[in-house]
Amino acid sequence: MNITFISNYFNHHQKNFSDCLYEEKDIAFTFIATSKISDERKKLGYDNSIVPEYVTELLPNKQNKRAKAAIEKADVIILGMAPENLVKYHIKQGKLLFRYSERPFKNGINRFKLLPRSIKWHISNPSYKPIYMLCASAYTLSDFLKMRMFKNKSYTWGYFPDFKRYSNIDDLITKKDTLEILWCGRFIDWKHPDDALKVAKMLKDSGYCFKMRFIGTGPLFDELKNYVYENKLENCVEFSGSMPPDKVREHMENSGIFLITSDFKEGWGAVLNEAMNSGCAVVASHAVGSAPCLVKNKDNGLIYESGNVNALFGKIKYLIDNTEEQKRLGNAAYKTICDEWNAEIATKRLIKLINNILQDNKFPDLYEEGPCSKSLILNNDWYSEN
Repeated sequence: MNITFISNYFNHHQKNFSDCLYEEKDIAFTFIATSKISDERKKLGYDNSIVPEYVTELLPNKQNKRAKAAIEKADVIILGMAPENLVKYHIKQGKLLFRYSERPFKNGINRFKLLPRSIKWHISNPSYKPIYMLCASAYTLSDFLKMRMFKNKSYTWGYFPDFKRYSNIDDLITKKDTLEILWCGRFIDWKHPDDALKVAKMLKDSGYCFKMRFIGTGPLFDELKNYVYENKLENCVEFSGSMPPDKVREHMENSGIFLITSDFKEGWGAVLNEAMNSGCAVVASHAVGSAPCLVKNKDNGLIYESGNVNALFGKIKYLIDNTEEQKRLGNAAYKTICDEWNAEIATKRLIKLINNILQDNKFPDLYEEGPCSKSLILNNDWYSEN
């Protein structure tokens, strides 16, 4: 079987899954990158200096016979963010296509643009063609249903960053600093690093001893630094700058608690996968696209209502006060990634899903949860403490 994955660029979030597909017996796999990684992404640790042999480029206004041949021969195409014209003939032939998408309405719905956008999507995705959706957000299906798209043809997916299987996870968690709180990402408004700093102030004012570490860079850096200075948080807040993914993982392995504070503009949030794989007790905003897929509240992590700083403070305070619970959640988080949410399992499930569809099972329902399970219809207000 020939499988071709087309996306904007090849990065560490796609590599693990792509490696697994490439290593599968009886699968001929090609990854086609259609653009270069931006300088901003490179500063955050995205590196494509070592490119696997299955990767090729098809850049605008440039010819690449290998890439075009991979598209023409493909039995199945997985299409991420890439030019639509690359799959028009594949669709016309009635071959299997998986769209790989985060939510289309991250910024809310513009009613005046909804109808023309819906018409465009329906033209590009005839309902009678074998076109399915791999949802890289828990909110993807709900958004597409507003355009009456992909009902019964959407599957839970996401991103699958590097997966580590530790020889002794209990030993790793025991050695963690239960007073270290980690935040990773770009310093931009919709990731809300300021919410984490507000919690730091609340913790300090409540007499807690802790360390909150920020990894990343971005336009809000000076504003965040000023907040730390004005509120005398220098002794408990540290900015570590940007660093390669392997160094980020080292900090995750040392930190007891991990925060992800983004709002609904966060498509997936692969750092959540990585933190859970590292045995962190995670506290995640309910708006993060990966949170409803990966985190079961109070089972393998904690979820709080996006933007509710008091609720976020309460969760962090609880974890600092209850270190055994912190360790239990970290262990359960690791188990979730180990047993279900990693590229090895996702690849096996996707191949089984593909084979079912090719055998004329048009709407396979193979898994109750996890990768390749039927997507949930999830609205923005799904979460409550109750």
